[in-house]
Amino acid sequence: MCLAIPTLITSIDEDQVAKIEIGGIERAISLIFTPEARVGDYALIHSGYAIGILAPEEAEETLRLLREMEEAAEAEEAAAEAEDADAEAEYADAEAEEAAALAHVERGDLPKVGNETA
Repeated sequence: MCLAIPTLITSIDEDQVAKIEIGGIERAISLIFTPEARVGDYALIHSGYAIGILAPEEAEETLRLLREMEEAAEAEEAAAEAEDADAEAEYADAEAEEAAALAHVERGDLPKVGNETA
């Protein structure tokens, strides 16, 4: 599946090559499929080509949704990292308890259990 991302056209040269910016990176794209594109338009970009022109409202809404998806993914990743850290801490605690129990066994200082008489 491919994702076409709305981008703002910042300039167009005489060869129908437009300059756009995506995430702070300026790129050149072809307008061969969208000759009606003008500076200030939002174009859907796929594989270096503008494949459609969007109304500014639609482009802004799409970009807002993409930002929300990115934020949700980052929050999910942070939660997963926190869960991993908790699991590692629990594992370390269990290892420490096991080591302490083994030390008691090796020293022979475990409490007596049952009805043992001396």
